[in-house]
Amino acid sequence: MNQPLPEVPQIADITCLLGAWQNGDSAALNRLTDLLYAQLHAMADRHMRRESVGHTLQATALVHEAYARVVGAELNFQDRSHFLAVMSTQMRRILIDHAKAKHRDKRGGHAVPISLDDVPTVAADSNPLLLDLDESIRALGRRDPRKEKVLEMRYFGGMTQPEIAEALDISLATVERDLRMARAWIKMQLNEGEARDSG
Repeated sequence: MNQPLPEVPQIADITCLLGAWQNGDSAALNRLTDLLYAQLHAMADRHMRRESVGHTLQATALVHEAYARVVGAELNFQDRSHFLAVMSTQMRRILIDHAKAKHRDKRGGHAVPISLDDVPTVAADSNPLLLDLDESIRALGRRDPRKEKVLEMRYFGGMTQPEIAEALDISLATVERDLRMARAWIKMQLNEGEARDSG
């Protein structure tokens, strides 16, 4: 059972720091990361618990690599929850990239079919089909970036539907509709992939 993430310090300037960073103050991101480090590290631990024993990355390295990716990106964060969701997504992508490198020549193998419901417990480096799921999610993003964001925030960022609605400034009904449509689209893509592989 997943333990809850540590409480974020009750510091009113987190949103101000996000705004300052987005306005070009690089030191603001350093301060923000310091304030949220315990929560980021716990998030990385949660991601790493899904990976195989002996994984070459450690939680601390995962936090630092995610931070490095965010530093160079042009992102518009609404609030703390959105920032944490993006960091969680970056951690997932790092692990997926690691798995892609590991399985480049091992596509298929002993993979067990998966669905979105399996994502929280399936290690990227233990099931090559999670790479197919990741590619389907990226394809969804090329068609509908908002649905990709909603899906990532829910399944990989661990955000609730109301938190997603607030972070993206959309209605709860829109979040629910986007999730339903995204799940259906991903399922169709995975089924088509399985049919091609077996055909």
